[in-house]
Amino acid sequence: MTASILVPINDSVSSRAIINFLINMPFCPEDSRITLIHIFRQPASGEDLMGKKFMAQQPARFAAVLQNAKDRLVEEMGFAPSQIETVLLTDPYPSVTEGIIDFFKKDKFDIVVIGRKKMSKSEEFVLGDISVKLVRTLDNTSVLVVKTG
Repeated sequence: MTASILVPINDSVSSRAIINFLINMPFCPEDSRITLIHIFRQPASGEDLMGKKFMAQQPARFAAVLQNAKDRLVEEMGFAPSQIETVLLTDPYPSVTEGIIDFFKKDKFDIVVIGRKKMSKSEEFVLGDISVKLVRTLDNTSVLVVKTG
């Protein structure tokens, strides 16, 4: 039985912790299919101020992040490259959470692995918490939350 794993990542400490966690997790690579995904959200006003050149560079930047994560899983864990799919959703979503949920509904995944950095209660209230939203929304699947410092 092949396990299908959805792993949303970006260029953050939490995402690197997810990849490290997967590398150290005791499971058989030949029985797993991993989809690494990066979701663009609609830019905030501050990001718009960074300019069109900066925004135009982001897809290539995150494609490289996805490829680096895939390469690490292939080299350090023994996955076949064909078992790991990388997906870059460049059409922006209102939030990363909405993008993850939308992509999840288009395919069948057994588990979602997401990172979570430590936040104060006020940060969590203002910013929201993707992992909590996913746990509440994806009630018929497992959500593994990898906590980082």
